Amino acid sequence: MRTVFQKTRRIVVVLYLVGVHALLIYFVGERLARRYVFVQPVDESTVPHATAEAPIPTPLPVPETFADPPPANTNTATDTNANTQPFPTSQSPGLMIPVVGVRSDQLVDTFSASRSEGRSHDAIDIMAPAGTRVVAAADGEIVRFFDSERGGITIYQLTRDRRFILYYGHLQRRADDISVGMQVRKGTTIGFVGDTGNSGVGNFHLHFSVAIVTDPKRFWEGTPVNPYPLLKNGEYPK
Repeated sequence: MRTVFQKTRRIVVVLYLVGVHALLIYFVGERLARRYVFVQPVDESTVPHATAEAPIPTPLPVPETFADPPPANTNTATDTNANTQPFPTSQSPGLMIPVVGVRSDQLVDTFSASRSEGRSHDAIDIMAPAGTRVVAAADGEIVRFFDSERGGITIYQLTRDRRFILYYGHLQRRADDISVGMQVRKGTTIGFVGDTGNSGVGNFHLHFSVAIVTDPKRFWEGTPVNPYPLLKNGEYPK
C-alpha cells in the first residue's frame, strides 16, 4: 500500500514540475516573440492614396561657374530635306560649319598648306566619314556644278549679298533636290562628303573655300579668304 502511495506522489510531483516548466517556457517565449516579431500597426491616414499626385521637387540651380560652356560654332543640323531652313539668317549671321556633326574644335587650319605644282591650298579640309551630309554654310544661290580632276564633284555657291563665293569640293555626290540657280538657306543639305578628285582614295573630307568675288562673270577666280577663323568663331567674311 505504501509503495502505491509513493508511486502516486512521484507522478504528481513530476506532473507538477512539467506544468511549471511549460508555463515558464510559454511566458519566456511570448516575451521574446513580442520583442522581435512585434509589428507596429500602420496609421492609414499617413499612407498616400495610390492615385495621389506627388509634388515634383524643384531642381537646384547649377552655378554658371560649373556649367559646361557651349562650343563657339558647332554644326548639329538635323534636317534631311534640302528645302528646310533650320538656321534663319536673322538669328545667326555668321558662317556655319558645312559638315554636319563637326565641332569647331575639330577644325584644322590648312589654308596656307602647300599643294602640288607650287600651289597654296587656299581652303581648309574638314574631315568626316563618307556620306556625311554637307550643308550650305550661308544663305545664297547655287551658281555652278562642276566636276574636275582636282576637285572631283563640286558645288559653287554665291552668298546672298553676292560678295563671296563658297566652294565645296571632293563630294561623294550632290543632293538630289538641288539645282543650279536655286536659292538655298544656311543649313540646307546640298551634298555628301566623299573622296572624289585628287583627294586620295579613302581620304574622305570636304574641301571648303571662301573667296571674295572680284569679277562677277568669273566668280571662280576670286581672292581667297581663310575660312578657318570664320567657321571657328561663327563669323561672316568681311
